[in-house]
Amino acid sequence: MTPIVSIIMGSTSDLPVLEKAAQFFDEMEIPFEMNALSAHRTPQEVETFAREAQGRGIKVIISAAGMAAALPGVIAANTTLPVIGVPVKGMLDGLDAMLSIIQMPPGIPVATVGVNGALNAAILAAEMLALCDGQMAAKVANYKENLKNKITKANVELKEVKYKFKTN
Repeated sequence: MTPIVSIIMGSTSDLPVLEKAAQFFDEMEIPFEMNALSAHRTPQEVETFAREAQGRGIKVIISAAGMAAALPGVIAANTTLPVIGVPVKGMLDGLDAMLSIIQMPPGIPVATVGVNGALNAAILAAEMLALCDGQMAAKVANYKENLKNKITKANVELKEVKYKFKTN
């Protein structure tokens, strides 16, 4: 199996955040790889990874980082593949990481999801892949339909919740 999505974390301490993305890819049957690379501790390896990713069949990269959060931007600077940044909650509740990932210079975009938003990053990656893959598009549509069904069911269940002044 050849991966088409790469999940990169600054260190394995980010794994609990990224597990939701990995679980989603398993559910959607999207081959992926996971690696730890550091923009500050292994800069040459990050550059090599980013430059070679497309040639290895990678189509989308998800990169998580906290604190200085340079990793997604460094990857984006070295590839033409779409990069989705996941700010990891740490200092300042992840605001520092989010701002570092969002505020990229012109020409080096990084799509950014909310703090610890690895699941949304995975869904966004699947939506990107679905642009050229009808089967993936059907899977994404089915996933979103199931989200709708969960809310519809929750609304039915809420009708059974009783309060003295609740009118529905």
